[in-house]
Amino acid sequence: MSRAVPTINTARLTLRAMRSEDFARFAEIWATPSVVTHISGKPWPKARSWDAFLRNAGHWQVVGFGQWGIQPRGSRVMAGQTGFFYGSRGLGEDFDPFPEAGWVLSPEAQGTGLGLEAARAAHDWFDRVVTGRTVCMIAAENAPSLRLAESLGYVDQRTVTIDGDSVRLMTRKGPPV
Repeated sequence: MSRAVPTINTARLTLRAMRSEDFARFAEIWATPSVVTHISGKPWPKARSWDAFLRNAGHWQVVGFGQWGIQPRGSRVMAGQTGFFYGSRGLGEDFDPFPEAGWVLSPEAQGTGLGLEAARAAHDWFDRVVTGRTVCMIAAENAPSLRLAESLGYVDQRTVTIDGDSVRLMTRKGPPV
C-alpha cells in the first residue's frame, strides 16, 4: 500500500512528511544525550539515524502509516517526530503485530506541551484512517512520556527488561471514551 503522507495542522504545530533537508536536524536530535537517555541511553551515530530516517519514509510507502516530522508554527526547523511503526522487536504476539506509537522531541521542545499536541493529532488521524489497537514501549523511569501515553489512553500491558533496563509495554485498544 502506498500512501501520501498527510499534513496535519493543530493550533501550535504542523505534522508533515519528513523531507531530505530534515535529515541533519533528525540526526542532531538523535545524537543528543538528553533525548536518548530513556530510549537507548546512547546517542545515535549518523549512520543509525540515516537508517531510521529511511525506515520512517518506507513505512508510509509499505504499510500506509508512519512518523511525521513535528514543525512548530512560525519555525522552519523540525522539533521532533511522532507517529506509528512496526518495531518487530520480538516481544511477543501481544505486542509485535500491532502498530507501535512513538514520539521524540528536541530538548528545547520538551515540557512545552507540543509532544502531547503532536501525539494526540497523530492518534486522532490513526483512529479515523487506520483504526485498531496500538502499543508503545516506554522506559519505566521516563515519567513525562508515561504521562503522555496515559493521557492518550494507553494502559499497562506488562514490564520487560531490555538491555538491563525496565521497560513498560503499554496498549491502547482505540480512542479513549
